[in-house]
Amino acid sequence: MEAQFWLDKWACNQIGFHADAPHPRLVAHFDALAVGKGARVFVPLCGKSHDMRWLADTGCEVLGVELADLALRDFIAEQRLVAVREPGASLACYRAAGYTLYSGDFFALDGDTLGAVDAIYDRAALIALAPAQRAAYAARLAQLSRCGTRLLLITVDYDQNVVSPPPFVIARDELETLFGRDWAISHLATVTAEVKGEPGSETVYILERR
Repeated sequence: MEAQFWLDKWACNQIGFHADAPHPRLVAHFDALAVGKGARVFVPLCGKSHDMRWLADTGCEVLGVELADLALRDFIAEQRLVAVREPGASLACYRAAGYTLYSGDFFALDGDTLGAVDAIYDRAALIALAPAQRAAYAARLAQLSRCGTRLLLITVDYDQNVVSPPPFVIARDELETLFGRDWAISHLATVTAEVKGEPGSETVYILERR
């Protein structure tokens, strides 16, 4: 979707995609990331997700990037963090104990800025992107990772005649097209789940950078 679409959603508080608790699939499958305390876990399109707090509580250092600065300010306030905002040419940055959160366009984030990444968690990034954006997203994740980096990815499925995107349905064959060259893809689980209040499912994958 266009950037303004998401900025408008945050400005109007139309954030039904925001969950009030850590995602159960993250809690259930976190161990698949095979990281320990102090690991740097990157959360693209992070919003103000409670998943970030859950990751920080495990001892991980959370790296996030979010287009809507409002979402990051809300997260900092709601989690009662003491944060310092550092301006930048393309991305501002909020630094707090356990968190480094970048404000701006995901595609403006480069490896020199982000630094080493031990793992990636994507609950709502890929499925928020329109088809034309997905190849660039996958390529950028490959650039921001290194051999052995693991990516915990959650996709959704639902009746597209009943529910309109976003979130978008990402089929396994598209996932192979987007990530198969740079990542080994393993299916972890598929579970029944509501999508926008309608019957659907969520599928959890673990990807490992080749």
